[in-house]
Amino acid sequence: MDITIVFQLLILLFSIVIHEVSHGIVALLLGDPTAKYSGRLTLNPLRHIDPVGTVLLPITLLILSGGRTSFGWAKPVPYNPHNLRNHKWGPAMVGVAGPLSNILLALFFGLTIRFGHAALSEYFTGFLVLVVLTNLYLAAFNFIPIPPLDGSKLLLSLLPSRIAETWGDFLERYGFFLLMMLIFFPAVSSILWSVLSIPISILFSLFTGLSF
Repeated sequence: MDITIVFQLLILLFSIVIHEVSHGIVALLLGDPTAKYSGRLTLNPLRHIDPVGTVLLPITLLILSGGRTSFGWAKPVPYNPHNLRNHKWGPAMVGVAGPLSNILLALFFGLTIRFGHAALSEYFTGFLVLVVLTNLYLAAFNFIPIPPLDGSKLLLSLLPSRIAETWGDFLERYGFFLLMMLIFFPAVSSILWSVLSIPISILFSLFTGLSF
């Protein structure tokens, strides 16, 4: 396996683990200790690996795309929305914690590139670029408002209660199939990644000072 693909898989795994732990930490801060008692507030990747989403799918996509495209998911960190102190906005806050953690990771490593570029080797800069891009893609993808992605929790919190209940039932029933269409139908997925590339390219340039 190409060494670049190995690096991308390791970066993806690290980023996904941070993403999931962030969900659990925010849930704990809002009054729900479910993730803590489940042993999921740990950076040990073995506690978060999903065989399909963390291993099989990322490797398959990286190989098929020649190392250009990959994403995945870990086992969702459990939480009980009924334990949250804020029942309306609590689920949204838990949801956005994941992609926001990826944006913060991208910001940190992006600023490392921007201000330390002259002192960094070409190979290490390339590694940091992979870290930034992986986290930006994870964040953008997870903001899509379709379950089980985090953007769905934010959307349902923004909608009026009656509409949120009806729309939530629809998304919970058909969200996975909609998501599979976005990922695996070439005509649809090309549009999706073209749209996501807009905020990703803007943030990448702002964070790193490099062109996308």
